Amino acid sequence: MKILTCPAHLQRLEEMLRKSLPLALPVFGAVLNINRGNPGHFEVLVDKWPEFGAVLARPSGEVASGDTGNCRRGVTRCPGRCQVCSEHSRWEVLGWDLGLLGSTVVGFGRAGGHQRIAPAPGVRVGSLSPSHVDLLNDTWPYGGNARSRRYLAELLGRFPQVCLQDGSGHPVAWVLTDHFGTGTHSYTLPEQRRRGHMQVALTLAAQRAHARGFPTFG
Repeated sequence: MKILTCPAHLQRLEEMLRKSLPLALPVFGAVLNINRGNPGHFEVLVDKWPEFGAVLARPSGEVASGDTGNCRRGVTRCPGRCQVCSEHSRWEVLGWDLGLLGSTVVGFGRAGGHQRIAPAPGVRVGSLSPSHVDLLNDTWPYGGNARSRRYLAELLGRFPQVCLQDGSGHPVAWVLTDHFGTGTHSYTLPEQRRRGHMQVALTLAAQRAHARGFPTFG
C-alpha cells in the first residue's frame, strides 16, 4: 500500500471519491478531514496510484504504534466500478443516531437539511468544553473507562460538535463527530427527552457539516 502525502494527489482522491458517493462513504469523510487541516492526524493509503483498487484511511503511524484507541478504520474497495466494503460490515456515513455508535443515517436529505427549527424555550445553542468530557464518557454506551475518555476528549478538542444548553449553561443534548465525519456520540439527558432537542441538534450538525463540504444522506 502507498501512503498519499502529496496535497495535489489527496485533492484528486477527494474528487474521485466524491464522484462515487455514496459507495465511497467509508473513507470519504476521512479524506475530507485530511484535506482540511487533518485534525485527527489520519493518513490515506491506496494499493496503487492513480488507478487504485482499494483505499484505506487510518490513524497516522498506526502500524508502528499498534495503539489506535477507539479510532476506527475505513476501507473502500474499487474492483471495477467502485464497490464498497467496510471492516465493520456497515457503511460509515454522515448520520447520527440517538446515542449508539453504529447507526447509519438520519433523514435530513442530501442538502444537509433546509428545515428552519429553533431550540425549545429556555434552551440555546452552545458548545461543549473539555470540562464536559466526564459527562460524555458516562453517557456513551462504549464509555466509562480511561481509554474511552481519551478518545472522547480527542473528538471534543478536534472535531465539530453541537450542544444545546439550558439557561444555566448545562448541556442537555449534544452531537459529536469523528475522524470520518460521522456521528459518534449523540445524547439527550433523560429528563430532557421528548422536547425536540435531538432533532434540533441533528439538523444543526447536518447543516454545518454540509456547509463544510461534507455530504449528508437521508
